[in-house]
Amino acid sequence: MNRSKFLWISLATALVMTLLIIGGRPVTPHAAAPSKGECVVEVSSRRILHGLNASSKLPMASTTKVLTAILILDDCSLDEVVTIPRAAEGVEGSSVYLRAGEEYTVRELLYGLMLRSGNDCAVTLALHHSGSVEAFSEKMNEKAALLGADGSFFVNPHGLPNAHHYTTARDLALISSYAMENETFREIVSCKFYEPRGWKNKNKLLSQYEGAIGVKTGFTTAAGRCLVTCAEREGMRLVSVVLGSPEMYERTTELLDECFGQFQMFKLCDRSAPWENFEIKCDFLYPLRRTELRSLRFQTDLKDPLPVKSGEVAGQLHIHLQNDLLFSQNLYII
Repeated sequence: MNRSKFLWISLATALVMTLLIIGGRPVTPHAAAPSKGECVVEVSSRRILHGLNASSKLPMASTTKVLTAILILDDCSLDEVVTIPRAAEGVEGSSVYLRAGEEYTVRELLYGLMLRSGNDCAVTLALHHSGSVEAFSEKMNEKAALLGADGSFFVNPHGLPNAHHYTTARDLALISSYAMENETFREIVSCKFYEPRGWKNKNKLLSQYEGAIGVKTGFTTAAGRCLVTCAEREGMRLVSVVLGSPEMYERTTELLDECFGQFQMFKLCDRSAPWENFEIKCDFLYPLRRTELRSLRFQTDLKDPLPVKSGEVAGQLHIHLQNDLLFSQNLYII
C-alpha cells in the first residue's frame, strides 16, 4: 500500500471515530426517524416514561386487534366452538383464509387474530361476541373508556381504514397495558409459532429484542407502520407504542433501550416490614429515575387518639413525587 493511500484511510478512520464519539460517549450512527405518535408506559403503574405527540388522534391499523382480543378474553370462553359466518369469509387485507361453515375455537381464532393479523378472525370474533360489527364496536368504545382511553374511537374490530376509526399512542399504551395483565393474552402474543395451525407470528421483535413478550404489528397506507411492543427486564414491564413510524422496529428498540436505561422499579412500600411500627398490607413498586428519589415525600396521617386493638386502622400513608400523589394505603395497629 502506498503512503498516500495509507494516510487517506487513516484520516477517514479518524473522521468516522470522531463522528461516533461525542463527549467521550459512543452514539448510534443512525437514529431511527420519530413516529407520528409515540408513548412508552410502565405496565403496573401506568406511568408514561416517554411521549411524543402521544395525544394526537391517529389511525392505528391492525394494532386495533389488541382491544378486540382483550374484549373477547374478558367476555368469552376460550373453548367455545365458533362456526365461521359467511360475512367473515374473504374480508379484505390480512387473513388466515377462513371458510364459511368451518369450526374453530375462540382460542384458535385469537391466535389467528394476533399472530397472523387475520381480519377474518376479527370479524368472526366480533359477530360471535355481539352479533354484528357495529354492536361489537360499541363494546370496544365502552371498554376503551373504562381504561381511560378517552381520545379513541373504534368502528371495526380489525383496523381497516375508516375516517372515524382512530386512537392515540397514549390510549393504545393504556389499552395494551391492561391487556398485558391478562395471562392468556400474554401467552398468545408472546407465541412465535402456533403449531396446531402452522401460524407464525409476524412480530419480528419477539426474536430480535431481549425481553420482548408481545404485542402487535399493523400497517395500512393511511396509518403507516404501527407497532405495539411489550418487553420485560429486571422486573420492569414496559409497553411501547409507535404509530405512523417509518422504522417501527428500530424506533421501538431505541425507545425501549432509553427507558430501560433511565428507569428502574423501586419498592416504596414493603408489606413484609412494618412502617413506623404500623402494619401495611400491600407492596408498592414504582418506576423512577435515580435522580427522582430525592423528590419523594412520605406523609403519615394518624388518627388521634390512636386505636389500640390489633388490626384497626391507625391512619394512612401517602407517597408523593414532588406534588403528585402516587399512592395511598391504610396503616394498621400491629
